[in-house]
Amino acid sequence: MAIIADPVPAVARPFWRQLYVQVLVAIVAGGLLGWLSPETGVALKPLGDGFIRLVKMVVPPVVFLTIVTGIAGMRGLGRLGRVVGRTFAYFLSVSTLALVIGLVVANVVRPGAGLNIDPASLETGAVAEYVQKAEDSGIVGFITEVIPDSMLGAFTSGNLLQVLFLAITTGIALGLVGDAGAPLLRFLESAQAVVFRLVAMFMALAPIGAFGAFAFTIGRFGPGAIANLVGLLATFYITSLLFVLIVLGVVARLAGFSILRLIVYLKAELFLVLGTSSSEAALPSLMEKMQAAGCPKPIVGLVVPTGYSFNLDGTNIYMTLAALFIAQATNVELTLGEQLLLLGVAMLSSKGAAGVTGAGFITLAATLAVVPGVPVAGMALILGIDRFMSECRALTNFIGNAVACVVITRWEGAVDEAALEAALGRQRGLAAPVGETDTD
Repeated sequence: MAIIADPVPAVARPFWRQLYVQVLVAIVAGGLLGWLSPETGVALKPLGDGFIRLVKMVVPPVVFLTIVTGIAGMRGLGRLGRVVGRTFAYFLSVSTLALVIGLVVANVVRPGAGLNIDPASLETGAVAEYVQKAEDSGIVGFITEVIPDSMLGAFTSGNLLQVLFLAITTGIALGLVGDAGAPLLRFLESAQAVVFRLVAMFMALAPIGAFGAFAFTIGRFGPGAIANLVGLLATFYITSLLFVLIVLGVVARLAGFSILRLIVYLKAELFLVLGTSSSEAALPSLMEKMQAAGCPKPIVGLVVPTGYSFNLDGTNIYMTLAALFIAQATNVELTLGEQLLLLGVAMLSSKGAAGVTGAGFITLAATLAVVPGVPVAGMALILGIDRFMSECRALTNFIGNAVACVVITRWEGAVDEAALEAALGRQRGLAAPVGETDTD
C-alpha cells in the first residue's frame, strides 16, 4: 500500500511554496528578531517547543507502524537477521571512526590550550542535572530500560528504543502467524497511511516552529555567548563538515551515490533540523523520503530509527573533541593511554545514553565521570555554547543516518535504482518534496 505521494514532474511549484525556502526564511527572520529584541525572541520559545512536541507525538506510531508492517512483509527471518547484523556493523565502524577523528583533531588543533582555567573557580550547579542523568543512564540502566513496562508504556515513555523493541518483536510475531495475521496487517497499513498524512499536516507548521526555536536560541544566548569559545565552535563545525564531505562522501561514493545530491534531496529536513536544533523533528519525513528514494520499507524502518540511537556521528565527534578541550583548558595533560581509555569509555557511554533527551551533553558527562583527571566541572565551560553545538551535532547525525540507510540497502541489493536516481537527480522546482501537498 503506497503511503508516499507520487511526484508531479509536470508542474513547477513557485519557490516561495517550497518547504525548505519557507524554513530558511523563518530561520533568518527568527535570528534577526532574537538579535534585535532578545526578550521577544526568548518569549517565542513555546512556538519551537510546541512544534517539536507535535512531531515527537507522531514519532512512536510512525516508527512502530513502519517496522511492524515492514518486518511482517519481509521474506524469512534470516534476511532480517542479516540486515540487523550489517546495520550494527556499519554503525559501530562509522561511529568509532567519528570518535577517533574528534580525538585526533583535538590533539592537532588544541582549541582549549592557553585558557588556563582553574576547575575550582567554575560554577558546577548548572551541569549537575546532566551529571545525574548520566549516572541514571549507565549501561545496565540502558539495557533494562529497553524493555517497556507495558505495550502502551513504550509509546508514552519517550524512549524510542522501547518502541523499536516492541515493533521488532511484534513484526516477527505477525510474520510468523501467516494468514491469520492478514487482517491486522491490513489495518496497520491503513493506520500507517493516516499517520503519514498527519505528519504532512504537521510539517506545514515547520516554518513557525523553526522561527520560534531560532529566535529563542539567538535571544537567549546571543552572539556574545560564543565570543570566548569561537575556536572550539569553529573546530567542531569544520571537523563535522569535513567528516560529512570526506568520510561520508567516500562511503556514499563506494555505495554508488553522491553525498551532495543526497544533501540537496534532504534540504528541507536539514533546514528544519538547523532551525529546531533537533534531528528528531525531521525523523518521520526522513523515513518517508528514504522510501521515496528507493529504499524498502523494512530496511528504512530498521536502519533509520535505530540509527537515531546508535549512529550518532556528530555526537561522537563532539564527545572526544569537547572532552579534550576541557582537559586542555584546565591544563590537564592526558597520556596516550588515558586518551585511549577516554575513547573506549566514549564508545560505551554513547550507547548507554541512547534515547535520552540531551544525549550529547549527557554522554559527555558520563565519559568524564569515568576518565580520571578530566574535571567534570569543566563542562560548565561549554554549557553556554552547547545549544549552538547541538545544531551541528543534529545535522551531522541526520546526514549520517540518511547515508547509512542507502548504504545498507545497497548491501542488501534492494535499492530501486530508478527511484533513487529520480530522487537524487531531481531538479529543484520540478516536483513537490515528499510530504508537501498543495493547500489551495
